[in-house]
Amino acid sequence: MAILTELSEEQEAPITYDVFLSFRGKDTRLGFTDHLYQALVNENISTFLDEEEVETGEKLKPELERAIKGSRASIIVLSKNYASSTWCLDELMMILEQRRDSNHIVLPIFYNVEPTHIRKQKSTFGKALFKHKQRIESEKDAEKKIEDAHKLEMWTKGLTKIADLKGKDATGR
Repeated sequence: MAILTELSEEQEAPITYDVFLSFRGKDTRLGFTDHLYQALVNENISTFLDEEEVETGEKLKPELERAIKGSRASIIVLSKNYASSTWCLDELMMILEQRRDSNHIVLPIFYNVEPTHIRKQKSTFGKALFKHKQRIESEKDAEKKIEDAHKLEMWTKGLTKIADLKGKDATGR
């Protein structure tokens, strides 16, 4: 029994942050997200912000995955161009996986977007997913095409899941 306890303790990442912030940089970095980050830090809430925490030259994916797994909660700032970024969509999937596998808290913030547009992939979310689909369809490598098509399906389901969560509306803020 002690071996099982040791194994499960080893598998869990140590908690390094209270909050992981997921956002589309070009939409909110120099405004809403910076203010949110500063407000969290001012309240002594340890917060991961990629610009602040990822060392230049360091691979982004492993560092982001460690930060998500090492956070108690994630705040996802869903803005108009969030779904146009494969990085954001991959982050979203990591966050939802962490939510499914642990007590990870997820708070969506709908920044100048309607949850229904995200849920039903309309407006800029529908356009972004359509562009990803077009890119995938033009892929020449059959294995990559299959892998990316699976990712697109997962992103679509992930966006629906996040839009179904109770979140905060930050329209006009």
